[in-house]
Amino acid sequence: MIGSLRGTVAARGPSGEVVVEVGGVGYRVSVPTGTAAVLATGAEVFLHVHTHVREDAIVLYGFAHDEERRCFEALLGAHGVGPSLALAVLSALSPAALTTAVLEGDVDTLCAVPGIGRKTAARLVLDLKSRLELPEVAPVMAGAAGSARTEARAALAELGYGPEEIRRALDGRRDDVGVEELLRLALRDLASR
Repeated sequence: MIGSLRGTVAARGPSGEVVVEVGGVGYRVSVPTGTAAVLATGAEVFLHVHTHVREDAIVLYGFAHDEERRCFEALLGAHGVGPSLALAVLSALSPAALTTAVLEGDVDTLCAVPGIGRKTAARLVLDLKSRLELPEVAPVMAGAAGSARTEARAALAELGYGPEEIRRALDGRRDDVGVEELLRLALRDLASR
């Protein structure tokens, strides 16, 4: 199994693939769009790799950070998620955003990923809670924060804001404030955009 590659970017493909040349051998590696965007032809690169073996192919998936690779592998373990969908999730969400969405049960954030509907998103939240390394949170705080954020998200959706706007407005907000304060801060942020 290939666990990492250090070499030179020999070529970039249009569909998020790069060819990394290591010791005269070119390895074709699929990477998230964020990683592909920063890799320039001729640049030195180090990628954490997941080797995916199928009956008809061996495919390499590369990640700039080991945390991305671990999230990719956790996604692969979830019901109904293959490598393409897992890569799409990590192209749309950082590992921190994915962890936050799972921790808060934020189905809307996962629905913003192309190819994920409400049922799949709800199932992902359940599957990933046991697979991702989630931070320890006191049960009372988790319930209160989760419900405040959920209520704020529902209120913003009722006001006509889309899932991506809501996610951006609530990202980074403290979890120990009430629904009213969370809404006030989110609406102020949305109005300034």
